[in-house]
Amino acid sequence: MKNILVLCTGNSCRSQIAEGYLRYFAGSKANIYSAGIETHGVNPKAIQVMADDGIDISAHTSNHVDEYLHIPFDVVITVCDNANEACPYFPGKVQRFHYNFPDPAKATGTPEEVMNEFNRVRDMIKAYAADFVKQHIG
Repeated sequence: MKNILVLCTGNSCRSQIAEGYLRYFAGSKANIYSAGIETHGVNPKAIQVMADDGIDISAHTSNHVDEYLHIPFDVVITVCDNANEACPYFPGKVQRFHYNFPDPAKATGTPEEVMNEFNRVRDMIKAYAADFVKQHIG
């Protein structure tokens, strides 16, 4: 079984959403973790947009990447440029993947416009996660 880490800056939105979808699509075929270069807490809007799509990430915690250095990861997916540049070294044959998703936490405008951006990014990550599992986990 593969160990997969999703890494972003604060482990509050993008990596949390990706962890939720990768767990959903991979089922019991992989162990999925998420972490950040920093920890900002799980964003309530990320929890909401995932709940809107039937996935509960309300029990997720915001974790620092250093908490997982003992785990032999097979795959590390960075979901923002900052995390890609700051990603620590993981020993072994770790496959690295990168996709720079927009940060929905930086959305501005009316509450509806902000949630629309969260939904847009969620849907981008959902498509990426489904495709990733299909191509790399089976």
